[in-house]
Amino acid sequence: MRARTALGATVVVAVALALAGLAVVEVLRGGLADNTRLVAESRAREVAVQVAVERSPKDAAGLDTDDPVQVVDADGTVLASSDALAGAPPMSGAARPVPAPPGGSGGEDAGSGDRGDDDDRADDGRVDDDAVLDRVSLAVDDEGEATSDPGEAEGRADFTVAALRAEAADGTPVTVYAGSSLAVQELAVTDTVRAMLAGLPALLVVVGAVTWLVTRHALRPVEGIRAEMAEITGSRDLSRRVPVPSSRDEVARLAVTTNGTLAALQESVERQRRFVADASHELRSPIASLRTQVEVAAAHPELLEVGELLEDVVRLQHLAADLLLLARLDAGEEPRAARVDLTALAREETARRPGPVRAGELEEAVVAGSRGRLERVLGNLLDNAQRHARERVVVRVRTVPADTAGAGPAAGRGPGWAVLSVEDDGPGVPEGERERVFERFVRLDDARARDDGGAGLGLAIVREIVTRHGGTITLGRAPGGGALFTVRLPLAGPAGGGADRGGAARAAVPRG
Repeated sequence: MRARTALGATVVVAVALALAGLAVVEVLRGGLADNTRLVAESRAREVAVQVAVERSPKDAAGLDTDDPVQVVDADGTVLASSDALAGAPPMSGAARPVPAPPGGSGGEDAGSGDRGDDDDRADDGRVDDDAVLDRVSLAVDDEGEATSDPGEAEGRADFTVAALRAEAADGTPVTVYAGSSLAVQELAVTDTVRAMLAGLPALLVVVGAVTWLVTRHALRPVEGIRAEMAEITGSRDLSRRVPVPSSRDEVARLAVTTNGTLAALQESVERQRRFVADASHELRSPIASLRTQVEVAAAHPELLEVGELLEDVVRLQHLAADLLLLARLDAGEEPRAARVDLTALAREETARRPGPVRAGELEEAVVAGSRGRLERVLGNLLDNAQRHARERVVVRVRTVPADTAGAGPAAGRGPGWAVLSVEDDGPGVPEGERERVFERFVRLDDARARDDGGAGLGLAIVREIVTRHGGTITLGRAPGGGALFTVRLPLAGPAGGGADRGGAARAAVPRG
């Protein structure tokens, strides 16, 4: 990753510098070209002023220069030129002149004015400052021959030429051509390009090296997290945690999330270990009892107690069924989404149980879920209530609107809630222990017999099933002082849509 990052940054910087360099060269070239044109125009204007005041164009002071300068009349005859263009043809083919207006330039007649005053001739409109005709590149060879095609001979120098209309001292319309060399411009551009090309590799090396070091420093905490995770995987010690860097960036958040995942995994593994240990402990007693009775029966058949043997077998069967159901629920098995009449289920269950169990107010309520699993919920709650009740156990079913306060995390969704409550008149559960009763293999009364108290899985199964159905279960205090279990389940929608509503409610409520 460090190599890819450094290479990518180097390529990006190289492209950016190349584009920036091209832009700088073009701006520099344009600025120097404009400056060269201004020099050519200034020289042409200077020669035009001299031609306008001197008796002969050859006497103009601006002609004694190494740059190409020509004075050409309207017929194309060269009247005067600098040494660089001595004997050269007129440059009218290189810079297209505009014919001088009739009667002279500046709107005055060529023959009018005071010709005795030289300064007046220079400022009398005889030199048209707006008559710069064109700017071209001109090639001049070593022998002084000028041409507008720089490719015709080797060793030619490029010039920018400016043409300016004027009037000679005798009133003859002329065009002054003056050129300024482009050698300085080309030399400056070439030096700039060479400097950029010389510094570019060093700059790219610096960028690559700095990117490599910065990336290495940024990824060092990630390498620490990876190394620690490898150690944890090898040692299987889930109590260890990855180092959290002091920086408040994405790597620090990754480390915190990783530690949270390790903590959840450790809790899950420990919970699984406790479950296996508790299950083994619970299975040991009925299996040992069965073995003892079978051994006694083998030695003394007349002493065999079939009733006790059957009770141990039934108890072992129920425990195995509970463990299997919890394993399925832990594996994420979802209940079938069928319409279940909770009211009818409560009537049937209370009718099957003699003694203190009776039905209270039963409103019509239809929920979505598995009838067998919901039967298990009500059966386990009634078993627990009968085990602790003194004289009565009451089952009630009612409905509440979806926006009822305290209806659970999914309140406000679906048509409403079905509330199933089971209360008894027993001693109740202390407030500090009301959440523990839903844990697996937990029995608050340690002094009671195992046969009377069960294995401590009934209420844990109830909470898992209720949660899978998108509901909640709470434990409170009944009006008579006993325990009050309240189960809330989402009501099913109209026939044909109950499954979808039940599924939506299940997705809305997190597991307890």
